[in-house]
Amino acid sequence: MRPYLHLFLCFLLFLFLKLPAHAQSSSIRGYVRAADSGEPLIGATVSVPALGKGTVTDVNGYYMLPLPAGEHTLQASYIGYTPITRRAHTPADGKNKNIVFLLEPANNELKEVEIASNSLRQRLNDTRMSMEVLTTREAKLLPALFGEVDLVKAMQLKPGIQASSEGSTGMYVRGGGADQNLMQLDGTTIYNASHLFGFFSVFNPESVKSVELYKGGFPAQFGGRLSSVVDVTLNEGNNERVGTAGSLGLISSKLTIDGPIKKDKANFIVSGRRTYVDVFTRQINRLSEDNEDYSPIPDYYFYDLSGKLNYQLDDENKLTLSAYYGRDFFSFSEDGFNFGFDWGNRMANLRWEHKFSDQLFASASVNATKYNYNLKNAIDAYSLKLTSDIEDYTFKTDFDWFLEGGHSLKFGSSVTRHYFGIGHLNVNSDDDRLNYTAGNNYHASEFGVYASDDYQINALFSLNYGLRLSAFNSGGRTYTGLEPRISAKYNLDENTAIKGSYASMMQYVHLVSNSGATLPTDVWYPSTKNVEPQRSQQIALGFTKLFARGRFLLTNEAYYKWMHNQLDFRDGANLFLNNNLEAEFLFGKGNSYGNELYLEKVKGKTTGWLGYTLSWTFRQFDEINGGRPFPTRYDRRHDVSLVLMHKLNKRLSVTASFVYGSGTAYSLPVARFAFQDMEGKGASMVPIYEERNGFRLPPTHRLDLGAVLKLKSRHGEADLTFGVYNVYNRRNPYFVYIDHVKDEESSQITGFQAKQVSLFPVVPSITYNFKF
Repeated sequence: MRPYLHLFLCFLLFLFLKLPAHAQSSSIRGYVRAADSGEPLIGATVSVPALGKGTVTDVNGYYMLPLPAGEHTLQASYIGYTPITRRAHTPADGKNKNIVFLLEPANNELKEVEIASNSLRQRLNDTRMSMEVLTTREAKLLPALFGEVDLVKAMQLKPGIQASSEGSTGMYVRGGGADQNLMQLDGTTIYNASHLFGFFSVFNPESVKSVELYKGGFPAQFGGRLSSVVDVTLNEGNNERVGTAGSLGLISSKLTIDGPIKKDKANFIVSGRRTYVDVFTRQINRLSEDNEDYSPIPDYYFYDLSGKLNYQLDDENKLTLSAYYGRDFFSFSEDGFNFGFDWGNRMANLRWEHKFSDQLFASASVNATKYNYNLKNAIDAYSLKLTSDIEDYTFKTDFDWFLEGGHSLKFGSSVTRHYFGIGHLNVNSDDDRLNYTAGNNYHASEFGVYASDDYQINALFSLNYGLRLSAFNSGGRTYTGLEPRISAKYNLDENTAIKGSYASMMQYVHLVSNSGATLPTDVWYPSTKNVEPQRSQQIALGFTKLFARGRFLLTNEAYYKWMHNQLDFRDGANLFLNNNLEAEFLFGKGNSYGNELYLEKVKGKTTGWLGYTLSWTFRQFDEINGGRPFPTRYDRRHDVSLVLMHKLNKRLSVTASFVYGSGTAYSLPVARFAFQDMEGKGASMVPIYEERNGFRLPPTHRLDLGAVLKLKSRHGEADLTFGVYNVYNRRNPYFVYIDHVKDEESSQITGFQAKQVSLFPVVPSITYNFKF
């Protein structure tokens, strides 16, 4: 580890030596807050349009914008709020000007699509690339399955982000697997971010302020995954008055309450959500108890709770406590057979923020997170219980140092203690004659230290460069990794910019799964003496063009990703109740490359975007496919998404989304070998496979429509949201299985046929939303 440490210290020395010792340029700095609640607006834009310069606020709503001396016109904007324009004078003596922007909510909700959280011009000038930002306000305008707004599914409508299957929240980002996405809620890792077996995410839109997703050019503060970072920020709550918001839908209801505890000192927000399909299925089962031919409907529901408490100790210190708890329950009982299955996440994060000066901020946090599942099965006198879990305890520090001369430093460190409980099995009988246990426990420690500089060299050229040093210790083996990150932007003119980035990533924990989606029974496994960490390197090049008087933004990015120590499983691997999982692992390499085209319009009555992705994704293992490269299940040549939102009048808006994706790569047997047992009493059929993922399922495509009708309300806001999922009833493939073909007369098997299973036909929905 010493050579890596020396390199890291040399990088820090270089970074600080490059900083100006006595810069005399001036800057405008301050905060952007909501006028009605006092809540800091994260990611709000503060810019000087005449100079083509701008910046975005941090998690505290703080901004700093270096400017030459003179008179300037500043603009602050945030989605759903009316922009503010202010005149300000920056002196020539190097002194700084402090301005606080208080933004008023837009007059009507439909204006939310007209004001981007990062204005198009700011996105043009932003050094960061391969990044998507989405707010709950935007997501609520999009059609949703069963009317259940889902931020992760809304993100899947962006280029380079593919759904693992129709209707699911599993994501494949630029050729990476579902386990290669880092999901964070207020800075805390969430290991299984899905409800309802993957069809909804755990992020309640009523409690979430915004989602940032990085597909490449990863900031140095993030580590531990190869493909993407999904950074979810919870709402802060109202500082001025108590408010209530919620919705009533077909399958679930939500309720959020927020308000001040002590005005200008402390406030809170609490959100809850629960499905109630089980209420109806239980009643149906009860009414059908006397029907001998009736098969009971399984019982299923989920709920989640999230909350945030903020306490402003003084002008320099603030405490924040965030928490989440969510659980899914599935059960079935009939004729002495009782099956129960529950799974879920819990997390808590205590964060202290300190302001040393107008230029230096620090935060320290301690958090805990846990994911586990419990499977219980009872048949007469015998019972089985299977559990697995992963539990983390993390301490981390982050510093933000805004310096003159165009430098914004960020540096910090983190320490995580992991606990893995894998395949804990207990089988026993009522008479205690049978008592069998199995399972493994592992623990590991993960470390990270990073530093980065966002350097505005001049009005045309900016650079963000950083370095992350990571380490992981488990089972007597220590792995280390040096992860450089760099991204750059150069303005060809006031409306055109070219960008490039490079990022190296390490992943020390792995998901043991034989499915393309993240299922409740998937198991997280640490790097050990025999399981090396996964590594990736990614380069991206692109350009951004603003045209039609700032109404349209066009971006095009090409990327290439190398992946090493990729994990797969032997053909016929036993991943269930296996105390030696490592014996089933295979390690190889992979690559992914493609091009993402994106056109967005955010002004006018009609807004929306068009995204197109052309991509290739391959893996190569010595023991699979004869050592030849093969496409992964998430290798999709073409992926198209079109989203349109149109404001008909002050009360009514309509939305539409269309998606198209090339067929998923799939493995199917090309023949079957029949053999008979030695006694001649029976025959068995063994499938024969040739190429791994050598077949393609039919392409998927779907049209969804929606409408939002604002209702008149004396005491707040209310609306009805209508939606139709899969308007033209396209039967998209969910999976394919092989079935027998039998002769009608003799009932003998004459062949085999592949059959497709589809999940969702046309699904209408209606949701009532309110806010008081």
